Parts: sequence; structure tokens; C-alpha cells
Amino acid sequence: MTTEMQTLFLSVTLIVGAYLLGSISFAVVVSKFMQLPDPHTYGSGNPGATNVLRTGNKKAAMLTLLGDATKGLLAVMLAKYWLQTSTQIDWALPCVIAAVFIGHLFPIFHGFKGGKGVATACGILFGVNFILGIATLSTWFIVAFFFRYSSLAALAAAAFAPFYAALLFGLQPLCTAILLIGVLLTWRHRQNIINLLNGKETKIGKKNKPK
Repeated sequence: MTTEMQTLFLSVTLIVGAYLLGSISFAVVVSKFMQLPDPHTYGSGNPGATNVLRTGNKKAAMLTLLGDATKGLLAVMLAKYWLQTSTQIDWALPCVIAAVFIGHLFPIFHGFKGGKGVATACGILFGVNFILGIATLSTWFIVAFFFRYSSLAALAAAAFAPFYAALLFGLQPLCTAILLIGVLLTWRHRQNIINLLNGKETKIGKKNKPK
């Protein structure tokens, strides 16, 4: 096998592996382990940390948050470690970023019914660059603190992340991948946008009984 073929094989393996890693829904895994209701059956129906928190189990919500964020971070860090050449990083790293995020949204292990991607996106951004992660996370916290809506904070962070990336790295494929994440995250929050406009969105920390 030639060096070029080995490089291509490694890149494709990392991309497929990133999707499979992203497909692990920690909201579902943690809920089953802690004997909580399926996160698809209450609140927003979203298998994510914010919805798990609505059960009142803060530990389960924290484990979900850490798990979803870690898989995004891990996928990017492994790709950065194995992708040695600038050419690989230019195209394969953005593909890995997109793959792990899409895996979270459409997980093959959970009937393609995934979360909205906020924690996973956060892990990805920290994996790409610490300053990028801090800037985006700070945006989330500021909006969440003043308005108490997780969805609104996520939408604001998704809007600013590509802007921060462009400031740090200039316009390159990496920024395109981060923009794609922002677009997909916004699309996954389309019902939340409607709820926000209609004054029906649930605030952070408010419990919802299972359906």
C-alpha cells in the first residue's frame, strides 16, 4: 500500500470512527444506567443534558453533559494527533468535526434520534482551539445567565462560533465545518425558536413530568 493510500485509509477511518463515537447518546446511556425515564419521553423529548436535568437528577444531567462534550473533544484530539500533514488537516479534520457532530444528531445506535448537539459542539470547539472554546462557552453562559433559556444561549453561541473561528484562523475549511455545526444546531432548535417567539419555551432548571 502506497503512502498516499495509507493516508487516505487513516483519514477515512478517523471520519467513520468519529461518526460512531458521536452516535453514543450519553443521555440515553446514563438514563438507563441510573434507571431514569427515556429522555425522549418527557420535556422537550431531546436526549441531552438540559432535558435530563428536568428529571431533577443533577448528577445524571452532569454525566450526560460531560459524556457528550468529551466525545466531541476526543474525536478532534485524536484526529489532530494522527493527521500529521497540513494537507490532511485541511480536509480530513473538518470532515471529522462534521462526522462526530452529525453522529450525535443522527446516532446509528439509537434509531437516528439524537440530541441537539450543544455539549458535543462545545467539546469540538475546545478540541480545535482552547480560546475558541472559551469564547463560545462564555457567550452561552452570558445569554443563559440573563435570559435563563438554554436554547437561546445555544443559538447565540452557534451564531458567534464561526465568527470567532474566522478571527482566529481566517477563512479556511475548518471554519466551514464550524459554520456547518452552527447551521445544523440552529436547525435542530427550530421548535425552540417557535416556542421562544410564542413565550412557551421552558426555562433552565424547570422540571417537566414524563409524558
